[in-house]
Amino acid sequence: MRTAAQQARVVVIGAGQAGLSVAWHLQRAGLVAGDDVVVLDRAPGTGGAWQFRWDALRLGLAHRVHDLPGMHEMGLRFDEADRSRPARDVVAEYYRRFEEHHDLRVRRPVAVTSVRRVSAAAAAAAAAAADTAAAADPDSAAPADADRAAAATSRLVVETRAEDGTVGTIVAEVVVNASGTWGTPFVPWVPGRDAFRGRQLDTTGYRDAADFAGEDVVVVGGGTSGIGFLLELDGVARSTRWFTRRPVVWSEDRALALGAAVAAVEDQDRAARAGRVLPSIVSGTGLPVSRRIRAGLDRGLLRAEPMFTRLDEDGVVTADGEHVHADAVLWATGFRADLRHLAPLHLRTEDGGVVVEDGRSTAEPRLFLAGYGPQASTIGANRAGRRTARQVLAVLAEEDAVASS
Repeated sequence: MRTAAQQARVVVIGAGQAGLSVAWHLQRAGLVAGDDVVVLDRAPGTGGAWQFRWDALRLGLAHRVHDLPGMHEMGLRFDEADRSRPARDVVAEYYRRFEEHHDLRVRRPVAVTSVRRVSAAAAAAAAAAADTAAAADPDSAAPADADRAAAATSRLVVETRAEDGTVGTIVAEVVVNASGTWGTPFVPWVPGRDAFRGRQLDTTGYRDAADFAGEDVVVVGGGTSGIGFLLELDGVARSTRWFTRRPVVWSEDRALALGAAVAAVEDQDRAARAGRVLPSIVSGTGLPVSRRIRAGLDRGLLRAEPMFTRLDEDGVVTADGEHVHADAVLWATGFRADLRHLAPLHLRTEDGGVVVEDGRSTAEPRLFLAGYGPQASTIGANRAGRRTARQVLAVLAEEDAVASS
């Protein structure tokens, strides 16, 4: 079934840290949530990607979760949260309370299947159709403004699909993409990967160390997820071996780590501006050594080996020819930005990236990418939320000026 076309000034895709931050700032500027600003989230519940994290992960054991703007007025701070509870439950609860308190009216689960550009004529037709539907049934669609649509040179059309299969269309003046990375885990191609008869899971499929009790497990990837898996599997799995594509760099000096983090963000920004595939943040910052990680290093548990050359039916073969038996391979090899629904806009460059300057697409100036590249950290997403909202408001002001001239 297809619903009547709707009209919104801004559509925000994704209700994680970046999407909620942008929506909150836009609401504070006077836009009405659910009408002027429509937030769409494909996930079944609140919490962004955190709702899918594994059972044993606790706040403080991975990247810090920074507070959303507007949380403090509610008396909520992640630094004061109960660390005995799974991180996914805490974040989901806090985000749910945040959405309810600020009445952000997030629509979920609603997947965005495509975003495409339309001409002024097509935008006006879609707006008129929405007006007709609203006149026939005021609850069927948000009010539309055909005159405003006709005055613009173009619009962005957001196609959606609800859990029950209902297809929808929203004609927007601006789209803020905050879809994150959880939906697109990256698993590198290694010879023999299809021949391996054991289990292969990426980070999104990991739930509990107990699932690997008594097994030989190979962990691939030099980031915090891979390290977390190794620490959790210690004493549960029969054996673990750790392989990384690059040497692991540990960071125990906070001042040096901060400088490296700034440099890594700058690398991300340069890549985004050039339209290149975004580099790994961890490769530029090193891994901070917590007390838990120090204990693992001292026990000899966290000993990374060079990446194996191939898999076979029951294990992996190392660079020096050793065969390592494996019942399971965990690919903790990172994620890529989930931009598949933006394919109709033809944003990809020959280098495989998207050209983004200060959070805005250069190829489609009505599109902002919140939480992309240098904004990917939770603190970066928060700061970028305010900046992105200001940019969006400037675009809307220009639209209003054209419509009134």
